[in-house]
Amino acid sequence: MLNHYAFVGLFGVVAILFPVAALVVGALAGPRRPTPAKRARYECGLVSQGESWVQLRVQYYIYALLFLVFDVETVFLYPWAAAYGQLGLFALVEAVIFLGILVVGLAYAWTHGDLQWR
Repeated sequence: MLNHYAFVGLFGVVAILFPVAALVVGALAGPRRPTPAKRARYECGLVSQGESWVQLRVQYYIYALLFLVFDVETVFLYPWAAAYGQLGLFALVEAVIFLGILVVGLAYAWTHGDLQWR
């Protein structure tokens, strides 16, 4: 049993060290010749005009968070659907409660007008 946990721990260590190693190698081996043109702000290939600080409406963030919540929560339903035959009625009741919570959250967002793109 401990062997399985060691494999998971080793996988976690590799998952952390691999991106860190790539960043370190890139920082050490990459060229460093900063010029004013390279340090200039740009957007879509064009030179920026005005302030770089732009305030966005909060509704964009709320809409994105709602999408993420419902997108991630539907991912939780796939393992349940795959193992439904072995789980029985108890799992069906749990899934209905889970979907009910999602519907309540959706109704709450809908009544507060968070789903309207203004």
